[in-house]
Amino acid sequence: MTTFRSGFACFVGRPNAGKSTLTNALVGDKIAITSSKPQTTRHAIRGLVHRDDAQLVLVDTPGLHKPRTVLGQRLNDLVRTTWSEVDTIGLCLPADECIGPGDRFLIREIAALRRKPVLAVATKTDLVSPSRLAEHLMAIQGAGDEAGLEWRDVVPVSAVAGDQVQLLADLLVATLPEGPPLYPEGRLTDEPEETLVAEVIREAALEGVRDELPHSLAVVVEEMLPREGRSPDRPLVDVRANVFVERDSQKGIIIGHRGERLREIGTASRAQIERILGTPVFLDLHVKVAKDWQRDPKQLRKLGF
Repeated sequence: MTTFRSGFACFVGRPNAGKSTLTNALVGDKIAITSSKPQTTRHAIRGLVHRDDAQLVLVDTPGLHKPRTVLGQRLNDLVRTTWSEVDTIGLCLPADECIGPGDRFLIREIAALRRKPVLAVATKTDLVSPSRLAEHLMAIQGAGDEAGLEWRDVVPVSAVAGDQVQLLADLLVATLPEGPPLYPEGRLTDEPEETLVAEVIREAALEGVRDELPHSLAVVVEEMLPREGRSPDRPLVDVRANVFVERDSQKGIIIGHRGERLREIGTASRAQIERILGTPVFLDLHVKVAKDWQRDPKQLRKLGF
């Protein structure tokens, strides 16, 4: 009889190391938002991988970074709490970047955990030549040796091209304890729909904005209710959400000339929200200023951090 395994694995790494793209590739659907902007991920999003022999719960964490705000510190705390609780850690090290001080710091921190399987995942292999990849894999091995960390495996993958994603899933599953499924079959995430909807809006708002703005953006779904008086064959869900920024000048950037930018955000996010909810949606977006919210513990609580 085949042994069934179930458990938790988390992807950690510096900001923009490809963790969310890899989580989506393994789950087989989009559950974590992705962007080229650093620190896009702000929650530990759980994605569920269902197999005949296992159920793998993947936790996608924010990028560990040098915090400059209360929010940054809280995101780092979230990463450390997550990796202390999971069965297995996958450390993402992008192949198109050299192993740097931030990576070595992470490797040393993880080495201190002991007795936990750690896989080194060389992400974004589609962006480099075979010789550059070989160099990168040797550098990963060397960095592990230096920190006294014995990698369970070193796996090169490309989530975008689908290269070795299945192999990575097999290697992660092999580290899990025996046990029954933890979630019902068919579910892709345990995130509340409101969280997923807010993240989709934030992803649309991140597209094409200047570098200082991504960190200042937060989205809160205030209301998500079926429209009253609609016949069952013509349902409509009213979604009211607030996009928070830290300064009036940023509010202008998000709204755009005559509201054009905000309409673009609404159009881009509505299609994805309708896919999540499985019903047509009326999206009502408002932009508000919450002054310096990243540094204010009281406002952070209000915004869900």
